[in-house]
Amino acid sequence: MSEKIYTLEHIDPQTFFGPNNLNLTIIKSKFPKLQVVARGEEIKLFGDDASIEAFGQAMKQLEKVFLKNKELNEHMVLEALEGITVEKPSDAATGPNLISTGDTLLIGTRGQQIKARTRNQVKMVNTAKKNDIIFAIGPAGTGKTYTAVAIAVLALKEREIRRIILTRPAVEAGENLGFLPGDLKDKIDPYLRPLYDALEDMIPNDKLKSMIESRTVEIAPLAFMRGRTLDNCYVILDEAQNSTDLQLKMFLTRMGPNAKLIITGDLTQVDLPRKQQSGLSRALRLLKNIKGIGMIQLDTDDVVRHRLVKEIVHAYDRDAECEKDSSEKS
Repeated sequence: MSEKIYTLEHIDPQTFFGPNNLNLTIIKSKFPKLQVVARGEEIKLFGDDASIEAFGQAMKQLEKVFLKNKELNEHMVLEALEGITVEKPSDAATGPNLISTGDTLLIGTRGQQIKARTRNQVKMVNTAKKNDIIFAIGPAGTGKTYTAVAIAVLALKEREIRRIILTRPAVEAGENLGFLPGDLKDKIDPYLRPLYDALEDMIPNDKLKSMIESRTVEIAPLAFMRGRTLDNCYVILDEAQNSTDLQLKMFLTRMGPNAKLIITGDLTQVDLPRKQQSGLSRALRLLKNIKGIGMIQLDTDDVVRHRLVKEIVHAYDRDAECEKDSSEKS
């Protein structure tokens, strides 16, 4: 795989790439074998030599159009690229835009390499590249939340989106936080702590604080999503098994035209009151055949915490199966 930097000369990249990077998104779609990372005037290209060469020719054509018209819109980009045909990789192929086990996604705040460490975590990352909504379902310790945050942070760093929104249902796991001291933020933060922990692994503390203050990164309870349109952002709904049917429908319908959603959950750990049913299982059933929605099932082989966590999950699964068999016989 080759690497090359293409530089825009005497052109404002923000105007050239268009609102919400729409022009850049169209250009990328024409070169599925290339990994394209735009940072200011520099565009880093990773892929085969033929695709890199074709990309360079296309960019020169687009620059001519831009300089002549003093603008570049969706119609102009499509017209300029109309004659370009690039062979699309099959879904089974692992092209340069996809990752394999052990590939580094990010360098963390302690210099650590953040990777998709298991087969299903890799599948989760690659499914997110090909779909606008993904559901990642699995037991505790399988890295659902951590991988989801890494996907969103990577997209933000590569300027594919402008914001990250992380949310969870504020449901108590056998505890009552209502009597804790402090304001609303102090009471809600314990629910959201796992999301902060993942972010702090990937974004330096000072920068993260600044991003939260500027709302580039937003962390809020699910109830705060009502009435909003979420656009040009990655939105992660964590612990979705604790959302009701109406809450999950509300969340999914907040999606703007340039948003991407990741929904994570564990159907074996529902903390809703007994009379309330989780909306996650219904959503999985209703949406499984919709194009653009991907679903990943993680299992005990994906557990990346302490080695005993896998054994604990196995023990509870075996006990649940025994209880199910006993109830069916009686």
